[in-house]
Amino acid sequence: MKVTIIGGHGKVALLAAAELSKRGDSVTSIIRNPDHIADIAATGATALVLDVENATATEMAEAFTGVDAIVWSAGAGGGNPDRTYAVDRDAAIRSMNAAEIAGARRYVMVSFLTADTEHLVPLDDPFYPYMAAKIAADEHLRASTLDYTILGPGALTLAEPTGLLTPNPDPAADTSTSRANTALAIVAALDEPASIGRTINFCDGDTPLPQVVAGTRQ
Repeated sequence: MKVTIIGGHGKVALLAAAELSKRGDSVTSIIRNPDHIADIAATGATALVLDVENATATEMAEAFTGVDAIVWSAGAGGGNPDRTYAVDRDAAIRSMNAAEIAGARRYVMVSFLTADTEHLVPLDDPFYPYMAAKIAADEHLRASTLDYTILGPGALTLAEPTGLLTPNPDPAADTSTSRANTALAIVAALDEPASIGRTINFCDGDTPLPQVVAGTRQ
C-alpha cells in the first residue's frame, strides 16, 4: 500500500510511519521543515517537504498522485487561533479536496475524542479554535466522497503500546490514550474495510484494538 501521512514529524505520525514501513508499505511523510528529513528517514518513510498551510489543493493533489491512502495527522499546535484555523480546518479541508482530485479515495483523519458540537467549549475558551477547526474538518470529511475513517483518541500520552482500547469512552472519565496505540489504530483502520464511513472514538482499555476498529467486540 502506498500511504501519504500529512504532519509526518508528529509523534503519532512517526510511530505510524515506522509501523507501516516495517511491514513493507511505501510511506511518504509530508513535513514543513527540511531539518526533519533525517527523522522521517529513520522510520523507513520518504520525506516530502510541503507546507500544507499554504499549499493549494492542486499542489496537494500532485503530491497525492498514485497514492492509495492519505492520513491526516497534522496540527498547528495551538496558541495562535488564526493559524489553528488555517491548518486544522482550512488545510485539512484542502487536503480532502486534493485527495478527491487525485483519486486517493482512502482517507484516515486523526481527530480527538470530543470533536463534536455536544462538547464544544464556550467561544472565549482558549481551546475553542482547535475544537471548532477539528469539528469543521471532520464534518467536511463526512460529507465528502472519500472512503474515510475518523479516529478520536482521548488524552494522548507517551505510554507504551498495549494494543488494547476502550471504544466510546466516557469523556468525563480517564481517557488516557497512548500515542503508540493511536498509531496502531491508524494502521488497523487502513487494513479494515469495516472502518470506512465511521468515527471511532477510543482510549486505552482492555478490548483488542482490531475489534474496536472493526466495530466488533467479543
